[in-house]
Amino acid sequence: MISTSYLLLIVATLAIGGAASFYVRNRINHYQKVPVSNGMTGAEAARQMLSYYGITGVPVQRGGEGQDFFDPRSNSVTLSPSVYDGRSITATATACHEVGHAYQFAQDYTPMKVRTAIVPAVNLASNAWIFLLMLGIVMNLGGFVELAIVMYGVVVLFSLVTLPVEFDASRRAMAYMGQVSLPEPERKGSFDVLRACALTYVAAALTSVLQLLWLLSQRQD
Repeated sequence: MISTSYLLLIVATLAIGGAASFYVRNRINHYQKVPVSNGMTGAEAARQMLSYYGITGVPVQRGGEGQDFFDPRSNSVTLSPSVYDGRSITATATACHEVGHAYQFAQDYTPMKVRTAIVPAVNLASNAWIFLLMLGIVMNLGGFVELAIVMYGVVVLFSLVTLPVEFDASRRAMAYMGQVSLPEPERKGSFDVLRACALTYVAAALTSVLQLLWLLSQRQD
């Protein structure tokens, strides 16, 4: 039987995630309709930012829909078609944010190094913890439950380490757009987009912490 506390946890996480997703979609869609005055595509803005900071050997490539990321393994920036080819505030803000990660990588930014280092452990833990938890509960094996909680703690740690990485990438993007004299309304729009996107990481971290606290409370019970 599902406990009341777990139902409350589900409601809270759905509310947090749903509110964050709605706000992000609203801001992204709004600023996709607002063109940048310089007429540059997201890909051009990304390459210009890389050049501005003297970062070489970082290809900017077109990905699939929703694929906007920097890959430290290949030292490359991937942008979705709407960002790669887009000439909007959303496209510029997103592209510069991803180059912010490339800038971090070029400078050996410590939180990024930590996040990258724990990715293999997170990949294992995120897939295994729930099975260990269920197995521990069904078979009444406390050791499995404890191991599941530890593994989920790794997932929570990743969510928390992600926050400074994402915030700093946005900070670098905004600093660059100020240095190249992007008009003030466009900078404000870019900040609005990046702030909205940052909320998704805050929401993910918050929900993962709430889940961990619930797991710890069940262990104590």
